[in-house]
Parts: sequence; structure tokens; C-alpha cells
Amino acid sequence: MSGDNEQKPVLYSYWRSSCSWRVRIALNLKEIPYDIKAVSLIKGGGEQHCNEYREVNPMEQVPSLCIDGHTIIESLTIMHYLEETRPQRPLMPQDCFKRAKVREICEVISSGIQPLQNLIVLIYVGEEKKKEWAQHWIMRGFRAVEKLLSASAGKYCVGDEITLADCCLVPQVFNARRFHVDLRPFPIILRIDRELENHPAFRAAHPSSQPDCPPEVAK
Repeated sequence: MSGDNEQKPVLYSYWRSSCSWRVRIALNLKEIPYDIKAVSLIKGGGEQHCNEYREVNPMEQVPSLCIDGHTIIESLTIMHYLEETRPQRPLMPQDCFKRAKVREICEVISSGIQPLQNLIVLIYVGEEKKKEWAQHWIMRGFRAVEKLLSASAGKYCVGDEITLADCCLVPQVFNARRFHVDLRPFPIILRIDRELENHPAFRAAHPSSQPDCPPEVAK
């Protein structure tokens, strides 16, 4: 490990961003101290679109992580980098098939659900239809996740150890509740979410615990 590791990583994050939240959970589980640089996705039309932040992340999205003298964007890429460079407290199983199952769940959430109910898409869909749109795509994705979990879950998404799949699932459940999705058809998802809601690493990463969380929302 290089001397750059002595410098605390900086996470560009927005309190309610589920992609930022995934990374916060992973950093907490691996006990990696980090600083947050808040990027408001709504203030002034969105700070992510300013020239300064575009230099950090050309996609104009959060999260971005400055670590080891590098800047890395995209939440799954960041989490896999943390796993590869800091293998202590692993968040991926040793077994190759189980690793594939973790990636499968992560991909369904990060590619098949979250982008379709992301802020930028909902603005395009429009105020009148955004709730119905978000509910449709979350329900569709959760039907797939629930089916996958029926074969892979133990205490958590894949077996009895917390993995990157759990880091992705919990923020997506929060999003589902925000859009008033009926979660009763997804008992395994609900059980895993309940299992993790009071875990210290997950609680510390929760939107209401973030420095940029509005006071009226913070617990």
C-alpha cells in the first residue's frame, strides 16, 4: 500500500443518493475512515452539473471517491476497488459461484432498478407520472431480486455473511418506501432489510445520519 493511504479518502456524496449510500456502507463495514464532501443534487439546479464537479466526475453524478491518489466514479466500481485493495473484512465470498450471485444481485439493483427511478429520469418523466413510473420499475426489479434471494439467501443476501449485495439492497428498499411501493410480496427482501437496519455500519450510512441531511429529516 502506498503512502497515499495515509490521507483520508474523500467521498463526494449526497445524503439521499442510494448510490452514495452503498459506498458509505462498504466504507463503514471495512472500517475505512473517510471525509464527506457533500454535493447537492437539487441546490441551484444541482451542484453535480457545475464545471468544478464535472472535472471530478464527467457523468455529473455521485458518488465519486478520491482515494490512494486516484479518483474513482460509479458505486460498484468503487466498492470492488475497496474490496481488492483492502481485502480485510471481505464483502465478497471466497466461493466463485457465491461471488457471481453477489454480482448478480448488485447488477439487477444497480442496472435494472436504480437508474430507472433516478432523479434525472424522474425529472424527464414529469411530476404527474413519476410515482407510477418508479413503482413499476422497482416492483419489476424486486420480483427478480426476491426470486434470486430465494435460492441464495441465508441470514443475508448470499449466505450468512454481509456482502456487497446487502450494501446495494438496503438503500433500494428505502427508495421503494419513498415511492410507496407495496413490499408485502417481497418477504425475503423485507427480512434482510430488518436484519440490517440496526447494524452500526448501516445506521451510520443512513441518509438521516449524513452531514448534508436537512435538519427536518435528520433523526
